[in-house]
Amino acid sequence: MTPMLPLNDGRQIPQLGFGLWQVPAASTAETTATALKLGYRLVDGAAIYGNEVGLGEGVRASGLPREDIFVTTKVWNSEQGFDSAIRAAEASLERLGLAHVDLLLIHWPCPARGLYLDTWRALIRLREEGRALSIGVSNFQEAHLERIIGETGVTPAVNQVEINPRLQQPALRAFHDRHGIVTQSWTPLGQGQSFGAAPVQAAARRTGKSPAQVILRWHLQIGAAVIPRSTREAGLRENLDLFDFALTEAEMAAMATLDEGRRCGPDPAQFDMA
Repeated sequence: MTPMLPLNDGRQIPQLGFGLWQVPAASTAETTATALKLGYRLVDGAAIYGNEVGLGEGVRASGLPREDIFVTTKVWNSEQGFDSAIRAAEASLERLGLAHVDLLLIHWPCPARGLYLDTWRALIRLREEGRALSIGVSNFQEAHLERIIGETGVTPAVNQVEINPRLQQPALRAFHDRHGIVTQSWTPLGQGQSFGAAPVQAAARRTGKSPAQVILRWHLQIGAAVIPRSTREAGLRENLDLFDFALTEAEMAAMATLDEGRRCGPDPAQFDMA
């Protein structure tokens, strides 16, 4: 059973889910249904991924009650602004075939556009209307978070950001902790760049787990939610098999030494792709 993390709006989020970034649209429904049948309960999608239709089909094909499945989607950069974000969310719900999503995120702050505050106000409206049960952001830095919290009085439930052994973002995670924001890790395996690192290898040898499992377990033990991706059933099973072992304090301390502040993805302060 996947642990649940409390959200600051009174709801809960599964600590482990699976992400649909780069999952082909043609196989998304099957992959989603398979993952849900294996035991995943959180599916992380986004409009820009181009596979929301398959996500919704997979949710229905799983046979699980809708209330047992936590569905996330995101408003893309080109749709920022109050009215545009409302329309974007409505379009996502139509593609998904769902009356609501469990979590709606702003995908990137795109600070040069100057629209993320109005976009956040749109998400607040969508939550009030019940079309998004929880709302949050993705790739927001402290200054962006401080602005939307200060201007609206509404704190995001989640900030989904790049976290992996080479980019641990301790200051941002500490900010989240102070405000009750759940840190959710994307690219949690860091494209495999830390698989050969001594602390990862040592923990893998001791536990009999793979380097990927060691790193995913590290995410859980720092208190983050995590959304690894796999399109193979074997990979989905492996990523789910994290709850029969734990890293020791010494192993966690060794993992902390791997932080280099090195990103796999774009810098949120600069990224502005439409």
